[in-house]
Amino acid sequence: MVARSNYNTHTMLKPYTGEWSFEQAAHLLRRTTFGATFKEIEDAVAQGMKATVRQLLRNQVLPDPPVNYDYHDDPNVPINGEWADAPHIDFRSNNARRRSLYGWTLMQMAHDRMSIREKMTLFWQSHFVVETNVVQDAKFIYQYASTFRSQALGNFKELVEQVTVSPAMLRYLNGRDNTESAPNENYARELLELFTLGKGDLAAPGDYTTFTEEDVIVMAKVLTGWRDRFYYRREIRTLPTSFFRFAHHDKNDKQLSHRFDHAVIENNDDNEYKDLIDIIFQHPAASRFICRRLYRWLVHFDISDEVKSEVIEPMSAILSANDFNIKPVIRALLQSEHFYAQDNIGAMVKSPVDFVMFSLNQFEVPFPENNLYRKYQLRFKLYQEMQDMQMEIFNPPNVAGWKAYYQQPLYYQSWISSATLPIRMNFTNRLASQGLRFAGYDIKIDALAFVKTLSNPYSPNVLIADLAKLLFPHPISETQKEVLKEILIPGLPDFEWTVEYGNYISNPSDENLKASVEQKLQNLLQRMMTMPEYYLQ
Repeated sequence: MVARSNYNTHTMLKPYTGEWSFEQAAHLLRRTTFGATFKEIEDAVAQGMKATVRQLLRNQVLPDPPVNYDYHDDPNVPINGEWADAPHIDFRSNNARRRSLYGWTLMQMAHDRMSIREKMTLFWQSHFVVETNVVQDAKFIYQYASTFRSQALGNFKELVEQVTVSPAMLRYLNGRDNTESAPNENYARELLELFTLGKGDLAAPGDYTTFTEEDVIVMAKVLTGWRDRFYYRREIRTLPTSFFRFAHHDKNDKQLSHRFDHAVIENNDDNEYKDLIDIIFQHPAASRFICRRLYRWLVHFDISDEVKSEVIEPMSAILSANDFNIKPVIRALLQSEHFYAQDNIGAMVKSPVDFVMFSLNQFEVPFPENNLYRKYQLRFKLYQEMQDMQMEIFNPPNVAGWKAYYQQPLYYQSWISSATLPIRMNFTNRLASQGLRFAGYDIKIDALAFVKTLSNPYSPNVLIADLAKLLFPHPISETQKEVLKEILIPGLPDFEWTVEYGNYISNPSDENLKASVEQKLQNLLQRMMTMPEYYLQ
């Protein structure tokens, strides 16, 4: 039985009891989903914070696997056939599967509404990095990502165990090359430094407070003997797997340093890695380390001394009390006073994934779901747009992940540069006007359909206020609203918009009326989506 969350109610992690309005609900959904609609935010306000958090953290059935949507020369996988366990034919078939996986992943981000699962799946991919430039087999990548999707809010310790012997990680950090006669330290080092404990301050030569260089050497020996199987195999239909070779395993006793109380790990063959992970998770740094990572993913990059003691420590206590189950920690954080503090609202710069997906999901941009090729290919093209903005899903720049979540002093600000800002602006300008032309189809905001979802599109003031509430994390000034109204109805009194919009609603088949109203709305959306506030979440 999992222990109930228990933490000091005098800390900043105490339950939030303040106002629950559109602003707070929108903040919660910005940090936990890839873009909520106006109605979804209103529904969250109506049902309350706790019910909304409960919905976000609910268990869900896993989606059907991706399919072959465009490669006709694969005798093992027909069009619309699943490829996750199918043998390869050539590199072209693998590239087709990777396109399929990337497009399919963006579908999950769009379709998995009111759930934190996809946001957490991306978090774990950034935490337990495997670069697809190194591990290129689409089956390996899909299986690895599926582990995170199924364990998105699961047990951190169990997830470390699964990652340690996963085929993708064994290949990426050379675990498959780690043998008794030639120990390879790559995974052992990252297991400590990047995945579980973090690299503490240097206390002495080779001693980093949390672990020592000797621990890396010893742990590498513990992990000897594991191999992956079926990488790029063309002969049989099977899923990637890992296996243990007794002959390649170091069967001697291994003693760790004072950082682990000089623990001795005896030979335990294919279960020895679990013994090691048990010892690592007895270290007090383990719970604090992952809580810091979760905090930077969901709240803010700045972890001050006050945040350490008032937020990270209580989170760590909850995690330990619940045997390293992640969900109770996330629940406490999302329902905390600290999460809704004004300093934390709008404190993040949207990542490229957030920027693209918010732009699509908040406006409910339509896609041709009844056309398999377009359904996948359009999403794959959007994946490429994110890549141009310097965030390639499944392929962080290095084993440490995306620098926005660890590299000071810029952190999230590193997403915006002189190179990426014009790409972002061009993306939203096209999305709000003529559309992004891919595969003979225009991906674009249907401005006329969208404004009907707002509370009162007949009033230019209410229209702009609703848009600002949806698109920006903080209220904008009256001066900004007046500037935006001038873009919508330049030089005209308010009633002119009310009359014109009303005439269009009464005569929707009038092409001249439709074009005039649509152009005004497109101009407004283009401007709002290039404002600095739109880049924040």
